[in-house]
Amino acid sequence: MDLATILGIVSGLGLVILAILQSGSINTFINIPSLMIVVGGTGAAIFVNFAIKEVFSVMNVVRKAFTDSGSPAIDIIEMFEDLSKRSRREGILAIDKFLSKVEDNFIRNGLELAVDGTEPETIREVMESELTYIIERHKKGQQIFISLGTFAPAFGMIGTLIGLINMLKNISDPSSLGPNMSVALVTTFYGAVMANLLFLPIAGKLKNRSDEEVLIKELIIEGVLAIQYGEHPQNVRKKLMNFLSPKIREKYYLEESKKPQKHRRSKNNE
Repeated sequence: MDLATILGIVSGLGLVILAILQSGSINTFINIPSLMIVVGGTGAAIFVNFAIKEVFSVMNVVRKAFTDSGSPAIDIIEMFEDLSKRSRREGILAIDKFLSKVEDNFIRNGLELAVDGTEPETIREVMESELTYIIERHKKGQQIFISLGTFAPAFGMIGTLIGLINMLKNISDPSSLGPNMSVALVTTFYGAVMANLLFLPIAGKLKNRSDEEVLIKELIIEGVLAIQYGEHPQNVRKKLMNFLSPKIREKYYLEESKKPQKHRRSKNNE
């Protein structure tokens, strides 16, 4: 579970509600017709803009905004380092016994190609093609939430215009102007809050998650190819560590240096 996303949404809503309570009553900001205009209009616009299967599939995508990313890159790098040792010691066919334990389909498919003796160029082409489709699927989910963030304020303005029209209709009654104007602006308030606290931030989080996943997938491609080429385990680790930020690399090497000397020697000699 990604606490940052949940904390951001809850704290944002909490601060908005607290500010409302400090300056007035929460009942002033509760208006069912305004909510129907914003939510219903935004939802309808999304169905017009996207295919129905794309809209319903977005629920699988949005989970990425509320869950942590998969296995840490360090774990994947160490896995490829161990596989490289096994491959050099027992031959690449020895990896076949390990494939049933690999949960990540992308890693397993790449290793299966390597075990089958597929040419490295073909392996790269197949895995990069799959990565391209993954990126396109991610972009579709981001586009839906960006569209939600665009449509919600627009329908908020439409609701405000409806309220203003009703207000002007009763302009002969000065006592009704204030309440009608308040109701009219509530619709814009709904649209602005939904767009800037939910839809657009989730679209941004999905983009960040996508960038992280693409980087991991590129790391995996290089790891599979390194095993196929029969590279030395230490070279495999150094090559894959280049995908990580200098801060993470520094932390990893610092932790490695603190391990007992005997453990490090036995690991390097495998």
